[in-house]
Amino acid sequence: MQLDAVTIDIGTTRPLVLLHSVDAAEMGAHPLDRVRIEDGTESMTGIVKRTDELVDRGTIGVTEPLRHVRGTVDVTLAGQPRSVRYVRKKLDDVELDADELETIVRDVHENRLSDVELGAYVSAIYANGLSLEETEHLTQAMTEVGQQLTWKGPVVADKHSIGGVAGDSVTPIVVSIVAETGLTMPKTSSRAVTSPAGTADVMEVFCDVEFSIDEIEAIVAETNGCLVWGGGVDLSPVDDEIIRAENPLSIDPPGQLIASVLSKKRSAGSTHVVIDVPYGEGAKVESLVDARKLADDVKRVGDHLDVDVTCAITHGTAPTGRGVGPVLEARDVLAVLEGDGPEPLRLKSIRLAEMLLDHCGVDASAADVLDSGRALERFRRIVAAQNGDSEVESDDLEPGEETTTVRADRSGIATRIDNRQLSDVARRAGAPLDARAGLVIHREAGEAVVAGDSLYTIHAEAAAKLEEANALADRLEPIRVRSKADALVERR
Repeated sequence: MQLDAVTIDIGTTRPLVLLHSVDAAEMGAHPLDRVRIEDGTESMTGIVKRTDELVDRGTIGVTEPLRHVRGTVDVTLAGQPRSVRYVRKKLDDVELDADELETIVRDVHENRLSDVELGAYVSAIYANGLSLEETEHLTQAMTEVGQQLTWKGPVVADKHSIGGVAGDSVTPIVVSIVAETGLTMPKTSSRAVTSPAGTADVMEVFCDVEFSIDEIEAIVAETNGCLVWGGGVDLSPVDDEIIRAENPLSIDPPGQLIASVLSKKRSAGSTHVVIDVPYGEGAKVESLVDARKLADDVKRVGDHLDVDVTCAITHGTAPTGRGVGPVLEARDVLAVLEGDGPEPLRLKSIRLAEMLLDHCGVDASAADVLDSGRALERFRRIVAAQNGDSEVESDDLEPGEETTTVRADRSGIATRIDNRQLSDVARRAGAPLDARAGLVIHREAGEAVVAGDSLYTIHAEAAAKLEEANALADRLEPIRVRSKADALVERR
């Protein structure tokens, strides 16, 4: 069928085409079928959406990825990508081989899967998991797609956290310490997946995080390190597409998580990596047994990729910092670098930096580098190199002005601070898209509380979002207060 191509912006990164329902019926094209589009010079594939209003009969609407299609084109039905069959296999809990996983990765990269099919892939991995062999094959395939960074030195340091702990913004502090010792640490980070703030979201409070590879190389040459968004430089770009599918479901299945982390590290040119695996009630990994298994799997996949990985298994039962959300976590980061800030955040940053320095064979004290102010100066140099204000101080960072303080309705002891619930409330308040949204935690687990004491304060940029966060907080119990007698029973 010959149709006239017109460009239609419907805000999608997928190669969708819009067919009038009469033309689609005549062609036998159903929603999510594929059509082949030929303009005399090349052949392209589009995913069908049917409409009665957005395009006229005799016309095919092409979206942003196909915007170069012009004039009269030949449109015929095309078959499904092979990867759809492999997604169905995984939904049936059948183990996939290397070629099948490579095909899925290639089709994701080339935008051949619809959002529904990509969601089915993520759901299949979440429901049925990945074997270690599948994880190795998937990680390798994801690494080979997209750009890769290379560095001159034999040792390139890196650090990553599995996540699940509120206010756990240790990465900017660790990078500042490690880079100050002379090691190369080009840190590429993700934006938030299931949390109120990823490292890239926190750093964007201070400076730009999207750079080209040439710009990143210049920043690292000047400062020994960087803190940039990995998605801006096409490192393991399939990971970014999968994260986009995971976001609405707030899921991050272990096998895919390992592939995500290590494909990014390998693509970034990292040789020595410390992976933080927090565990505990409310964290992403809840038991010590699961944390150890995940750590073992990460190290084995790292060996497969020739990346030297060591894991830190840390307690994740309570938030690391006081702030949750981009601006509030940025404030904690800068306060620690300035010599103040939450003590758990300071201690964890020192521990992970010490592990990474030792792993890289560097004889230096992370605590000395931090306490001397040298890490702060290195951080300011990195911020300046990334087009930020190097003179900013922690007190300059103001959260959203719409606030509510949640108070204890009884006297007793704060027996539990729930990472997941705090993160849910912060996200409902608008974080991470609203950078100044989030919450500030006023209590620690085990602390005595008097009725009326403040437990945490919610910050939002809009009154409507504050109201939504308040409503969620009323249904949850992010900070659990129990009488002393009940607290003793809980500890038993």
